[in-house]
Amino acid sequence: MRYNVAWCITGAGHFLLESFEVFLKLVKNRDVKVTTLLSGAGEEVVCVYGVLDKLNQISPGGYYQEIILEREQGKGFPKAGRLARGTYTALVISPTTANTVAKMVCGIADTLVTSAFAQAQKGNVPAYIVPTDYKEGTVVTKLPTVIDYDVCIGCDTCPPLKKCPSDAIKMVEKPTIDLTLCRGCKTCIDLCTYGAISFGKEIETRVRKIDEDNVHKLSLFEGVTILKYPYEIYDAVSSLDVS
Repeated sequence: MRYNVAWCITGAGHFLLESFEVFLKLVKNRDVKVTTLLSGAGEEVVCVYGVLDKLNQISPGGYYQEIILEREQGKGFPKAGRLARGTYTALVISPTTANTVAKMVCGIADTLVTSAFAQAQKGNVPAYIVPTDYKEGTVVTKLPTVIDYDVCIGCDTCPPLKKCPSDAIKMVEKPTIDLTLCRGCKTCIDLCTYGAISFGKEIETRVRKIDEDNVHKLSLFEGVTILKYPYEIYDAVSSLDVS
């Protein structure tokens, strides 16, 4: 029996690529339709990480297989209302920013994703949440395309700047990447002869105690399961009782 899953993406690069790979595996191996919903920040992030143009591999179009963007939904987010009707077997939010977790804990539904969560609660649809800020301390995350200014020499003629297909590289003393324009194609990496541009550089960021506390509060909601890593999504969705 084919079943429907709503996958929500928020504005975090952490866990984004891993979440994409899990859903790609799900649609290839399981009898599941996926509707992908992106918050405004989520749309920006999937662009800079090079995922937006690949989402049709998971949600190729057609009913329950759309890619739904917040900016196209107006203030009422009407398509989020499907979750209240019980037409989805599960809602998955991955990655889930600390900001989104805090809003859900407080009952705020002012984005496509937080509205989808509220509607899922009303429709008794189980929700699986993968927070980016799970436990107080530090986490290692990967950056999108960045320029290392210790390596960049500021060439008079910068090939990445001239040949960027989305015109995302600007000259401000040295070349800089405008992440609002970047599509994550990584063309610039190979064009820089000095190796100053990279994708996926690892950095440490701090998880605050308040973010850990909010994750715990959310875990107490009826019908909510907190997952620590995206790979857990596969087993969670695969084990759903859809009989």
